Amino acid sequence: MSSAPTASEAGPIETSIRNKLTDLLKPSELKITNDSWQHRHHAAMKAIGGGDGETHFSVEVVSDEFTGKRTMQRHRMIYGALADEFNTGLHALSLNTKTPSEVVTTATAS
Repeated sequence: MSSAPTASEAGPIETSIRNKLTDLLKPSELKITNDSWQHRHHAAMKAIGGGDGETHFSVEVVSDEFTGKRTMQRHRMIYGALADEFNTGLHALSLNTKTPSEVVTTATAS
C-alpha cells in the first residue's frame, strides 16, 4: 500500500502552488498536503497514468488578504492564481481559508 509523500518530496506542481499562494496571499500559515495517492485508483486518474502523483491537494491557508471576503471569493482567488496548474494536471483542491482573526476565534471557542 502506498503512503503519502513527505514534504521533502514536493514536486513541481506542489512547489508552484506554494510559491504562487505565498506571493498572492502572504500567508501567516500555509499547509499543503499532497492527497494524490488516495485518488490514484479513480478511473480518471488511471486514464492519465495516475497524473504523475500531483493531482489532488489539501490547502490550509491563513491570510489577511481574505479579510472582508466570503469563502467563495477566497476560493476564486486561489483557483485563479492556479489556472496554469489546473491546465497541466492539477485536478482538485480541498481548501480551508481563514483570516488570522478567524483562527483566534476558533481557538478560543475550543
